[in-house]
Amino acid sequence: MTVNSIDPNSISIFTIGFTKSTAEHFFTRLIQARIERVIDVRLNNTSQLSGFAKGKDMGYFLRAIGDMDYVHEPLLAPTDDILTAFKKNRGPWPVYERQFLDLMDARKIDERLSPDLFHHGCLLCSEDKPHHCHRRLVAEYLNDRWDGGIVVRHL
Repeated sequence: MTVNSIDPNSISIFTIGFTKSTAEHFFTRLIQARIERVIDVRLNNTSQLSGFAKGKDMGYFLRAIGDMDYVHEPLLAPTDDILTAFKKNRGPWPVYERQFLDLMDARKIDERLSPDLFHHGCLLCSEDKPHHCHRRLVAEYLNDRWDGGIVVRHL
């Protein structure tokens, strides 16, 4: 288990999606929220469909525009099988949600990742809204595992 210097109860975890957003609106929201680190929770961060949000480009833009760090953390992404069943095969959200929660449990993300990673951080995924997105599930899961003191805010 990682030694934590940040108390999980003093953390606000932000989340953001880039779909249906202009680059200007996307980066402005991050800057206004005073984000210091964007944590990319996508399984594949190199898709041509990602536009300005491709991994290498995103890292550059975050540094250049807002002096923010970029971390790709696949440990917080669903497996290809889980994602395909939901997205391509149009599986039901409750099944996806249960499978992803079980995956995070099996991966022990709350033990393997330090609250330090999330301090002044923002979880990034493609979905424009958090309702049916795994970034919300990650934030809620960590909040549950770290005693419920985390404030989750969706940008």
